[in-house]
Amino acid sequence: MMATAGYIDDSCSEIIDPPKTEVLDVTELTDDHIQQPPKPNVVVSSSVRDLLECPVCLSAMYPPIHQCSNGHTLCSGCKPRVHNRCPTCRHELGNIRCLALEKVAASLELPCKYQSFGCSGIYPYYSKLKHESQCQYRPYSCPYAGSECTVAGDIPYLVNHLKDDHKVDMHNGCTFNHRYVKPNPHEVENATWMLTVFSCFGQYFCLHFEAFQLGMAPVYIAFLRFLGDDAEAKNYSYSLEVGGTGRKMIWQGVPRSIRDSHRKVRDSYDGLIIQRNMALFFSGGDRKELKLRVTGRIWKEQ
Repeated sequence: MMATAGYIDDSCSEIIDPPKTEVLDVTELTDDHIQQPPKPNVVVSSSVRDLLECPVCLSAMYPPIHQCSNGHTLCSGCKPRVHNRCPTCRHELGNIRCLALEKVAASLELPCKYQSFGCSGIYPYYSKLKHESQCQYRPYSCPYAGSECTVAGDIPYLVNHLKDDHKVDMHNGCTFNHRYVKPNPHEVENATWMLTVFSCFGQYFCLHFEAFQLGMAPVYIAFLRFLGDDAEAKNYSYSLEVGGTGRKMIWQGVPRSIRDSHRKVRDSYDGLIIQRNMALFFSGGDRKELKLRVTGRIWKEQ
């Protein structure tokens, strides 16, 4: 089934909790530690939203919200950037705080920005960012590690993106047998060599195989990632096996969610790690060419 939408978000909003010791204590108005249950959809006037938009960074403003003597507002993050001058009228800003606008914001309830991905919740203004950072409907980042891909979306969208845009090999089944060949194994770069997507148990998994430097030592690593959340990933296990000339190495683990970045998984060494000399030994011959066969299987825990 094709996905309904993709999502690209290059912003990095800072999550700011409501003030606790200032004149305005919005913690009395919202409980920031309890996720609010979904509420009936509401419509907030666009003019009110415009009032809460910083004129410099165009992001939503959170306490402390500053204003000049003429009433023009901006967020605390942008105040140092404008050298204490109002970006609207150029008057000196001083240290005037717009408590009225902060109180208006505390009275608002807004839909999650991932509403189009299925989230139907309505959240207090000061709790919205925290919810969105953990929302189960937030889009997943593309798991392809061979380029700085900024595409994000739901799982069906990403599967089609991997197949159509990155030309990733797609396989059905819970067992695999892959052969990795490299003519000059002495050239080790921080680059992904192979990404394969498997479909089994109605889910999708990514098998990564690559070379990288572990300290001063060149190594190869293979690991599996789950296209979904961490709670679902823990329902599955996998094993990897590599060997040759009568020897073999076996790894068993739990696939990591693609919520964890490729680099985070790799740098935690959560996979089958093979030293280059051992890999060349498994390859046989004159050791001038890497020829590794990696087999494995995925199963669902009972």
